Amino acid sequence: MAVLRPRTIRGQLMAGLIFFELLALLVFGVLMVREERQIVQERMDHRLEYQASILAVQAGTDFEAGHFDLLVPVLHAMQDAPSIRSVQITNAFGVTLLSSEPGMENKLNLTGQEMSYLRDLHGPVVFWSAPGTHEAVAPVRIHGELKGFVWIYPDDANDRVQLRSLMKVTLISALVGLLGCTILASVMARTIARPLGVLMKATRQLIRDPEDISSFPLPVTSATESADLTVAFNLMVASMQEQRAGLTETLALLDSMLANAPTGFAFFDRKCRFVRVNQFLARMNDVPVARHLGRTVHEVFTRPAALRLERAIEEVFRTGEPVQDLELNGELPSQPGLTRNWLVNVYPVRTDAQTVRWVGAIIVDTTERRRAEDALRKTEKLAAAGRLAASIAHEINNPLEAVTNLLFLIRQSPLDAETSRFADLAQHEVARVSEITQQTLRFYRQSTLPTMANLCELLDSVLWLHQGRVNTLHVRVEREYDKDVHLFCFAGEMRQLLANLIGNALDAMSPSGGTLRLRVRRTHSPKDGGLTGVRISVGDTGCGIPPEARRRIFEPFYTTKDVTGTGLGLWVSAEIIRKHQAIVTLRSRTREQADRIQPGISQGTVFSVFFPSNPEEERPDQEAEISSEPGSVAELSGNTPL
Repeated sequence: MAVLRPRTIRGQLMAGLIFFELLALLVFGVLMVREERQIVQERMDHRLEYQASILAVQAGTDFEAGHFDLLVPVLHAMQDAPSIRSVQITNAFGVTLLSSEPGMENKLNLTGQEMSYLRDLHGPVVFWSAPGTHEAVAPVRIHGELKGFVWIYPDDANDRVQLRSLMKVTLISALVGLLGCTILASVMARTIARPLGVLMKATRQLIRDPEDISSFPLPVTSATESADLTVAFNLMVASMQEQRAGLTETLALLDSMLANAPTGFAFFDRKCRFVRVNQFLARMNDVPVARHLGRTVHEVFTRPAALRLERAIEEVFRTGEPVQDLELNGELPSQPGLTRNWLVNVYPVRTDAQTVRWVGAIIVDTTERRRAEDALRKTEKLAAAGRLAASIAHEINNPLEAVTNLLFLIRQSPLDAETSRFADLAQHEVARVSEITQQTLRFYRQSTLPTMANLCELLDSVLWLHQGRVNTLHVRVEREYDKDVHLFCFAGEMRQLLANLIGNALDAMSPSGGTLRLRVRRTHSPKDGGLTGVRISVGDTGCGIPPEARRRIFEPFYTTKDVTGTGLGLWVSAEIIRKHQAIVTLRSRTREQADRIQPGISQGTVFSVFFPSNPEEERPDQEAEISSEPGSVAELSGNTPL
């Protein structure tokens, strides 16, 4: 039954009105037909009684006069009437005397029920002789004496035609009324259902795409309750949109803060799996964001760091209290061999006042800060050692001057050959000590203003400081100097730059030794042929610089010397190069690269620094570019941002 029930308001309204119309039509038709049939029956009975009475009087008159033949036309005339089927006149015993139907005379044609009316009949009577069949009978009396009976058999076909016509008219009227009600119901249903349909369509659109509100506000086309419903729906959607806009703005702000914050953010579930990370943490761990999600801390961090972080996460889930300033250290699976340090703050993320849904972590990479602190400590120690060395050199310098003067006076006196030789040796060694103290003081006492310096002498003085290592490593030194090459520069900083380059070259040739090539030449800029200057080249035949390290050699705290290196030498050198608006060019080949080019070809590294004669001239900025190909060139201009 529920399947046949209409699913729309229009269908329900139309079905209800049609059902009510049909029910009303049925009741009205039954009552009307019943009433009409009763009226027709009463009218027929009265007519039959009247006709039977008239025919009985006429028959009595003709019986008394003995003119039976006068009744025959009357009978036939009555039979021709549309409401009479047949007429007959019988004697007192029921024998037919006259009949409108031929062949019925002198026969007993009455039924038993009809014979029962022959006894005590005083007037016309209409009775039912059989179901659906009725007839009229009236006595024929002459001076009170019963002479016979008049029988009239009605024909109700016309009455039935009239009744059917009435029913037809009633049915047509009912159909017209039903059609009118259906149209009225359709119009009323359309008026009611159309706003509801618009609401339904808009609701489905919101379900499909909550962000699409192009069809709102909905038009209000009436003043009924549906209009109030439409207005309320428009207000609800506007309120939802305002709330969604506020929520979207808040979420966008949080997402932007999470994505662009200069610190690592991560969220973990109860199984210590990453459920969300920001891009900064992904770059910090050198692992894409997608590869973090769903992984445990043991799959991203090495075991010691992962265990400590896992315990902290479990503690926050258990207690609901944050864990602050958790220091972790270890290696990343993506960067083996590189020790990293992190400072982690772990805190609960609650969905309500009691339930901890996630655990958030703020992760800061403190590796560079640790390296900076270590380098700063080393630098402070070196500075202290430098101050101490400068102080010692200063204190030694005065007695050395006295000893030098005494040796000079001794040599002025007459001496034998052996004593004179000892005096010469003593004066030579004292001169060496004096030179060492002077070089030490030059490194400590940096000049604050640029001066004209002889680069060849600067280079030799720096090399003289490393002469001990040169001899120990059995390094062969090759010099190629142009004569009288001067440069307007900060001499102390130039010594530091050259000391870093020569020291790195000697480190690269340790412990097997090799060849150190030093070159000073007047030349043109490798970037601008019209710009003149001086190029200093420091080359070695050491191990070479691997391609992956070439791009980072000028970064602070980057070093390949695990024990002795601070990672500041070339970084400071780059600052000096930029200060003098110079350009450094690097060429390097490792043993593997050299063998790939040609077996037996030499390996090593060459740093060439071009200093312009006029550093005040403006030159276009040069981008630092380091290639990993064999024999590649790394260039760093004085205007390049580091």
